[in-house]
Amino acid sequence: MFRPKLLFTSLAALALGACSPQDPQAVTSAAIAKSVILPTYTRWVEADRQLAISALAYCQGKETLDTARADFLHAQKAWAELQPLLIGPLAEGNRSWQVQFWPDKKNLVGRQVEQLVIAQPQIDAAALAKSSVVVQGLSAYEYILFDSKPDVANAEQKAKYCPLLVAIGERQKQLAEEILSSWNNTDGMLAQMSKFPNQRYADSHEAIADLLRVQVTALDTLKKKLGTPMGRQSKGVPQPFQADAWRSQSSLTALEASLAAAKTVWEGVDNKGLRGLLPAEQKPLADKIDAAYAASLKLFGSTQRSLGEMLEDDAGRQQLNDIYDSLNVVHRLHEGDLAKALGIQLGFNANDGD
Repeated sequence: MFRPKLLFTSLAALALGACSPQDPQAVTSAAIAKSVILPTYTRWVEADRQLAISALAYCQGKETLDTARADFLHAQKAWAELQPLLIGPLAEGNRSWQVQFWPDKKNLVGRQVEQLVIAQPQIDAAALAKSSVVVQGLSAYEYILFDSKPDVANAEQKAKYCPLLVAIGERQKQLAEEILSSWNNTDGMLAQMSKFPNQRYADSHEAIADLLRVQVTALDTLKKKLGTPMGRQSKGVPQPFQADAWRSQSSLTALEASLAAAKTVWEGVDNKGLRGLLPAEQKPLADKIDAAYAASLKLFGSTQRSLGEMLEDDAGRQQLNDIYDSLNVVHRLHEGDLAKALGIQLGFNANDGD
């Protein structure tokens, strides 16, 4: 007699369950993982595959030095775009050091490359993987193609460095493919940022907190990558050789790419970024962060010279100071106001103690 009522109650509960809004933090975490992070990792893999092909073609005489350098710059930009997205496997087990060695205060890259080409003149990717992280990545690749000491425009010199160049290209391709594969595994990062709870995150709030933590650390690192060559850590004395890509004169391009990538996490696709999690009453904060990104990217866009050239005169140094200050605004807004608005305790910063 009571069954119809019970059935109705059950159906009503099911209907309500179907209509109840999804956890916005879970939706945002999944959207950022799928629409922002994964495509960026995929572009990185594609750029490194091209780097491996390029190294081989250059060393076989089928590609010019200019083309080889352009392929390197493409791979470096793809890596720069990953800086605000170093979440999960790439942030663990010093893997990021295997891609880029910075800071390099004692020219370890140059010294260790020179030692390696003598010690292992026919090195391959397998042997390279067992070598120091200093010589495995883009910093060593850049040294070979751009530094005056290797002087690869000279055929004899080129033959000396080519086995290592090819090995680095192959090593970077393997590393990138391995990371992307681990993202796509059944219980990989894509799944862990999409369905909760899991072995990494107890709930979606933890995932969003991790994303913001990575953003804050990346923005702080951008300040360091600009501030160090500017002399902000050496009593105002410029240190141009401490820029992360000084040999290829592409430091500012890389910094701009990193900042633009951070902005994609903030905005998301279809407004499913960190910005979309702010309640309506926080619109002034959202507008402030929008404006901070726009101002900083505009300053980067207005630079016509390399970082090294800009350090040589007052006008250039002032322009760099303006860029640094604009990065600082973006960083502080994320670290302070945004963290507070999202109810996130940031705690440890990967750069603490540097």
